[in-house]
This record gives sequence, C-alpha cells and structure tokens, in this order.
Amino acid sequence: MENFVRPRPECPKRAVITSGMPYGNKLLHYGHVGMTVRADFFARFMRDRIGKENVIFVSGTDCYGSPAYESFRALKEKGALGKNVTIEDYVKVNHIRQKEIFEKFEIGFNLFSTSAFDRSGEIHKEVSREFIEKLDANGMVSKHESWQFYDKAHGCLLNGRQVIGKCPVENCQSEKGYADECDLGHQYLPQDLIDPVSTLSGERPELVKIENLYFKLEDCNEILNEWISSIERRSDTPSFMVKEIKEFFKKPELYIKREFFEKFNEIREKLPNFTELERHEKAPSMTIIFDKLADREKACEILAQNKIRYRTGKTLTPFRLTGDIAWGVPCPEIQGLKNQTFYVWPESLWAPITFTKTYLESIGKDENEWKKYWCTPDAQVYQFMGEDNLYFYGPAQQALFLSMQGKNPKLKSENALQITRICPIKSILYMNAKASSSGAVKPPMAEEFLNFYTSEQFRMHFLGMNLANNNVSLFPKAFDPNADSEAIDPMVKEGNLLTNVFNRILRTLFYSTQNNFNGILPKVKIDENVMRDCEKVILDVERFMFDKKFHQVYNALDVFVRNINKYWVKEISLATDSEKLEKLTVNTAQMIFVANTLLHPIAPSGTENVANYFGFDIEKCFDWKYIFGEFYNVLKSDERKLKTLYEKEDFFKRHKVQLEELEKRNNN
Repeated sequence: MENFVRPRPECPKRAVITSGMPYGNKLLHYGHVGMTVRADFFARFMRDRIGKENVIFVSGTDCYGSPAYESFRALKEKGALGKNVTIEDYVKVNHIRQKEIFEKFEIGFNLFSTSAFDRSGEIHKEVSREFIEKLDANGMVSKHESWQFYDKAHGCLLNGRQVIGKCPVENCQSEKGYADECDLGHQYLPQDLIDPVSTLSGERPELVKIENLYFKLEDCNEILNEWISSIERRSDTPSFMVKEIKEFFKKPELYIKREFFEKFNEIREKLPNFTELERHEKAPSMTIIFDKLADREKACEILAQNKIRYRTGKTLTPFRLTGDIAWGVPCPEIQGLKNQTFYVWPESLWAPITFTKTYLESIGKDENEWKKYWCTPDAQVYQFMGEDNLYFYGPAQQALFLSMQGKNPKLKSENALQITRICPIKSILYMNAKASSSGAVKPPMAEEFLNFYTSEQFRMHFLGMNLANNNVSLFPKAFDPNADSEAIDPMVKEGNLLTNVFNRILRTLFYSTQNNFNGILPKVKIDENVMRDCEKVILDVERFMFDKKFHQVYNALDVFVRNINKYWVKEISLATDSEKLEKLTVNTAQMIFVANTLLHPIAPSGTENVANYFGFDIEKCFDWKYIFGEFYNVLKSDERKLKTLYEKEDFFKRHKVQLEELEKRNNN
C-alpha cells in the first residue's frame, strides 16, 4: 500500500484579510489587539505564501452609530470634553490613537482607515448608496413600521445604546441588552427587551411606531442553509461556528415559563397557529413554534397584553438597514423614506470593501481593481472576528452579499460578490472572567501590556492560545496580585521559544562559524534527511495556517526549533574534523533558515534581523518560492559572509522590566 500523501491546502490567487473594526469611542484593550494580531499572522503568512502584491490587509475605525454618539454625549455632559470639541474631533483622536497602538504591536495593515473621514469616508458613502439601491432594486428591502423607544422626560427617540435592559433570548448570558441587540450579538425586536431603562432619564421609556428600512434576511433561509452546508465539513470551519449559526435557521420560537402555564392555557386560542413541543413534567418552561415571524410577533403582543412573561428563540429576523441617528452615513431616499442614516452594523459589513477600494486607489490602481479581490472565485476574503459577531458576519453579511446578485443567487458566481471565509475566535477571558469595556470586569488596555512585555512576547502568547476551539484566559503575572512570585509568567511562556531556545542556537551557530570559518558559511551539500525534516514542518505549518489553528503552528515550531538545538548538541561532539563541522554548520543553517521563514508572520522584526545577519535577500528569504530549497539560494552574496555577532547580542529581546527582575534575582 502506497504511503498517503496529504494534499496541500487550496491557495487563492489573491486574498483580502480583514479584522473586526473597533468603535470610534474607545482605545484598544487586549482583546481588540489579540484578535487583530491573529489576523496579522495570517496576512503576513499569505504575503509570504502567494506574494505581498496579491494580499490586502484592511480594517478601520467604526466611526458611526450610537456607541460613538452616546459616549461623546455622556462625556460632554460631564464636562470631560472641551466646549468646542465636536463628535468628529472626538472620533478622529480615537482613530489616530488606535492606529498608533496597532503599530506598536507590529500589526501590518495595508490600510487602517475610517468609515467617516477623508477619502475612505467619501468612498464609504458611495459604497453604502450602491448597496442599498442595488438591494432595493433586487426586491430585498422592505419598509415597515417598527417599535422604537421614546424618552418622555427628554422628549426624544432613543438610539440603540441609550436603552439598557435584559436580553430576551433564551439562555443568553449577556450583561447588557440594548434596544435591539445585546452585547453578545443576539438580535431581537425592541418590544421584546426585558425591563428597559433610558440612560438619559433613568426611567422606563415608551414604545412608539416609526418607519425604517429593513433587509429581508428572513427570505434568505434556503441560500444560507446551502452556504452553511458548503463550509460545514471544511477543515478550517470551527465546529462551534456551525452550531451557533444553525441556531438562527430555526423557526420562530417562544418559551413560556412554568409559572404562566395556567394563564397561557386561558388565551392559547387567541394566538396565531403554532406547534407546541411536548411539555416535560419538571421542565422550567414550554416551547411553542411558529411558521412565520409575523405570527410570533403577534403572539408576543397578545402574551404581553395578558402579562405572560416569555423569552424568544434565535431565528432570522428582518435586518435593520436604517435609523434616525444624526451621526451616521446618509441614506438616499428609498421607497419614499427620507432623511435616514444607515444603521451602523450593515454599513460596517461593507466597510472592508470601502477600505480595499481606498487602498487600491491610493497606489494608483483602476477603480474596478477591487473586484479582482472581492468578486472572482479565484480570490478569497478572510474575516477575523470575535464569536460575538457571528450573526452579523455569518447570516446577515453572507445574505446581503449574495442578494446583490438579484433573484436566485449562487454561492459562486463570476463578477459578483463572493461569500467570505469567516475566521471566528472564542472568548479571550481575563483571569478566567469575561472582560468587556461595557461589562463588570474591565479589560486591561493593550498599551499597558507593553509596560511589561515586548510585542513579540504578546504575539507569541496569542499564537499559542487555542482560540479556534476554546475560551482561553489570560493570566499576565504583571497584573495578577495573586501570582506565585517563583512561577513562570504565562505571558512569556511561548515567547521563551524565541528569547531562549532560538536565540541560543543562533548564537551558537554564529559564534562557531566566526571562530572556525572566519564568519563564512561553508558551501557543502545539505543532508537529505535534514531537507526532509524541513519539508515536513513546512507542510505542517502551511496546513495549520490555512486552518487558522495557530496553536498548532506554535506546537510545530516549538518542536522544530528545540530539535535544532538537540541536533547541534548531539552532533557537535561527533564533529571531530573540519569536514564534519562544515556539514553540521550548513545542516543547522538550513533548519534555521526554514524556522526563521516560518516564524516571520509571528515575529517580523526579529526574523528580519536574523535574515540581515545571515546576509539573506529580504525579498527572497521569506518568499515561499524558495522555502523548499537550500538557504544558499536566498543569500545576497556568494561570499556567504555572516554579519559579526558580538557577545551578549540577542535577535529576540526580553522586556527591560524582565531583564531588571532577572538581574535582581541573580544579585540575590
């Protein structure tokens, strides 16, 4: 029986990588940067893999909507902002700071822009108009009345973040439910929010009917089921993602608590047609299922009138496109509805298209160049996000994009928006608790980590976290008052592979070559078994990268780098003559070349420094066209002369705070 050869991952010709957009009302905490670092790993890997000219990595500040407006309003009321500071000023300052913070963590966007300002803001208005006009022409936009909260004391309608209550979705663990979505991303109707309170007056707001535009998401069940089936068995599709998205494809459900069973039986005949699941004797609630969302809405009104408490189940609901908040992207007149702005979520879904167009225009490309990245089957868009946003990037966005085709859309269609590859992560906990800017446990800000850890240590730690499958908690020793002073800091564990293990073999090779060969790498044939070992780790890392299983990338690199050290230790005692030492030197250099290339997406500065000391051509040494060949092929010069490495020099640095602590320990 022939040996099984695993096929290599299918590689697109062009790729766009996006990461979740931070709101314009805040700086970045560790979660924002941790998620974006993972997108950066993949973007840098793809640049090395298919050529940097074929990869675009974009994101930007999500400027508009109630999160930014409400924060600005509250700060203004407190007098925390200057008298003449506008919301534009407020958001611009936050954007600039966000960009600076990302740069400190070596996140290499092609463009980190905004949805509101400068050229990207202009393009975003055009893209938004094109989207809604096309969706309307394709019959996928509806205008109907819906409930909105009204604060009688202040005499105004309330935007999404000016109402706080409890999420009505069954089993939701959210700390905050806003007007029509909770902070875990569940969507619901405003009238279903439990115990709403106005943030302006602190009183219970009224519900009034207003007109808005909606995307007919509930009409897309068939194509969305086809989409989820197409990705369900892909190796890069997390199982939790499929499970969570499928929950939205269920028929509309209501859950009635046991204490209201008797009341429910009295009015059940008044409800629209429904199916009741079998009641279990000790079950805390019963479930009733409707064929249509409109029937469930009618049932909710009847239940509320009779003071029967209920919870709603996940299902596809009309996706709101517009609202009346002044701080938003202007919406053109559609179906006679004027003076509306876009709801922040839909316009943020097509914002990456805006950023792609803006970037390509900035480098002199044709105005239709973006379509080669978003509208052709040989290209792929990869979108990194938190689990909380699966609803938006999953059912909502895929349906929006597919509906731009018109009637009877297809998952793959030439010259049309393609479905995107969703790359969600589970929650990044803090000290085993869910941390959120709007929750009880506040997350440390990203920049605080740089007071104690290098960006490479931070990046390596997030590489090693199995966020593709599990919630994972951070336990930074620098912030943990209960940490064992003698224990290793969890934040530097993975980074030690660079600062300890890889540094050690690099120094060993350089010092040996300087002492024995005058700093010139020998030119001899590299052993076949070394080339095979290199090929294996290359193919393993490639597969894990395409599957976004970054913890397995770390595991593969950890074993390989440690084995380089073991190989040297074992063979140096046998290198009793110059010929054997030459062979040991070039075999080790070959393995270092491969390790350095594979580490490049994770630790770009350090690996580029290694390449500089080796005399590698930077344009070649990280290009996967050369990764399976000998390191000689990427040297800038035939002289093979290493740059001199002096004593106590390191390619990968520890933080100065760590070095000071180490010195204190040594002195004691």
